[in-house]
Amino acid sequence: MPNHDVGHPELSDEERSRYARHLALPEVGLEGQLRLKRASVLCVGSGGLGSPLLLYLAAAGVGRIGIVDFDRVEASNLQRQVIHGSASIGHSKTRSAAARVRDLNPHVQVEEHDIMLCADNALDIVRAYDLVCDGTDNFPSRYLVNDACALLGKPCIYGSVQGFSGQVSVFNRTVESPNYRDLVPEPPPPGLVPSCAAGGVVGVMPGLIGLIQATEVIKLITGIGDPLDGRLLLVDGLAMRFRELRLAPAPSRQPITGLIDYQAFCGTTGVAFAQEEQVESISVQELKALLDSGADLLLIDVRNQAEVEVAAIPGAELFPLATIESGEAFGAIRERAGDRPIYVHCKLGGRSAKAVTALSQQGIVAINVDGGIDAWSQQIDPAVPRY
Repeated sequence: MPNHDVGHPELSDEERSRYARHLALPEVGLEGQLRLKRASVLCVGSGGLGSPLLLYLAAAGVGRIGIVDFDRVEASNLQRQVIHGSASIGHSKTRSAAARVRDLNPHVQVEEHDIMLCADNALDIVRAYDLVCDGTDNFPSRYLVNDACALLGKPCIYGSVQGFSGQVSVFNRTVESPNYRDLVPEPPPPGLVPSCAAGGVVGVMPGLIGLIQATEVIKLITGIGDPLDGRLLLVDGLAMRFRELRLAPAPSRQPITGLIDYQAFCGTTGVAFAQEEQVESISVQELKALLDSGADLLLIDVRNQAEVEVAAIPGAELFPLATIESGEAFGAIRERAGDRPIYVHCKLGGRSAKAVTALSQQGIVAINVDGGIDAWSQQIDPAVPRY
């Protein structure tokens, strides 16, 4: 690992006291702690994965930490994004995280990048750091981070979480190392993998995966242990089982020669607009007017039972999307609807749009509720909890 001096290369008395447990470890010792102090790490994202990453890298004494995030703190983040507090709701995630890092360890130099990482700025930002931690939660960003690291020869510590499971690996450690494109050669179709907002995530899983990422960072910087280079660690939080897969560069992998339009590559450009064009939709205000008028209609909720127990629109009948896509629910929906018009909602509008499309293919006409129950909570009935 490169050793770029950050401030004075030696440890002060206060630092020696702070890092005493590291100094006592033969594997780390004074030389390892100095390597940490001289190192620079970029964390892309300060959310679920970025929270433990930033906290433990700062506590470990990494000399310079960069934070890239353009988002703002929301109440629903706090279940897993533990670097932020209630007082930070509505504020910049980058600024909130940077303030917590500075409070945790004033010896750490924090650099804030309160912008969206994109093809136009990624190389300039990544170039200034020794290695990069991927704390993103979408495919375009993961490919972007990976490709920028590959072009610049920067190790990338990858992590991802969904539900009760997660995975970690180290990419681009050397020119012979695998990278994210060896794990996911082609992005999955848009909407196939649900986001945390749609699919949910247990709050502790990003903490567990982020801590493993932080461990890999410390190993790489200090030159100790066996990093997850060429290995993909799979974590099943429900069974509490760890599994490991070998990962090697694909012989057919095309060389990365430059950054591209990653939204277009992943097929996410204009997805929301495409859905609106393909399915007929109404707003939550229009749905409320219909319900208030006493209109005879069938309102279908395509979320999961666990979500319904958190929040529901009165009168909606549950037909989870999986039962519609499998065809299991078609008969029951026809029977319940009769000649009544059908309206379909989910949490945000994506799953309900898929359900409307699936129903139309069976000759069942339905209308999507744009924005789902989240829009209902914000615009119609604040008593309905947001999640």
